[in-house]
Amino acid sequence: MTKKTSVLFVCLGNICRSPTAEAVFRHKALEAGLDIDIDSVGTHGYHIGSPPDKRSRATGEQRGYSFDGLKCRRLDDEDFVKFDYILAMDSSNYDNLLKLCEDDEAKHKIRYFLDFAQGDEKEVPDPYYGGKQGFELVLDLIEKASDGLIKHLQSQST
Repeated sequence: MTKKTSVLFVCLGNICRSPTAEAVFRHKALEAGLDIDIDSVGTHGYHIGSPPDKRSRATGEQRGYSFDGLKCRRLDDEDFVKFDYILAMDSSNYDNLLKLCEDDEAKHKIRYFLDFAQGDEKEVPDPYYGGKQGFELVLDLIEKASDGLIKHLQSQST
């Protein structure tokens, strides 16, 4: 039996960007008929157990994404073993992931999420301290990268 592909989205507090990526990617993977384990975490535990930021939820829900059941959690060592793709939202979290990953064999799993967007942007900006436009931009970038990741995963299975 083949192992199910697994994807982990990572930002700082698991309150805005990574849960949005989880919600969007769940929706798009389901639409594409892909059976994937999907989760999100923060590299810091500021919001453990909290639901995603209400502004992230409102922006995503306006476009039809569900955040039901999502709760903030912090990255743990087991995540480096469990997940095939560990996708950082920005360089700070990318660097944190590399430092936290004690298994050199797992470091190849760590990538920038926007590598799949095939655009000029490298990082999903943190919208936490900004206004509505920041959350819209984040969602636009996440949708684009999610579409690219779906195409990548489909190409891997053929």
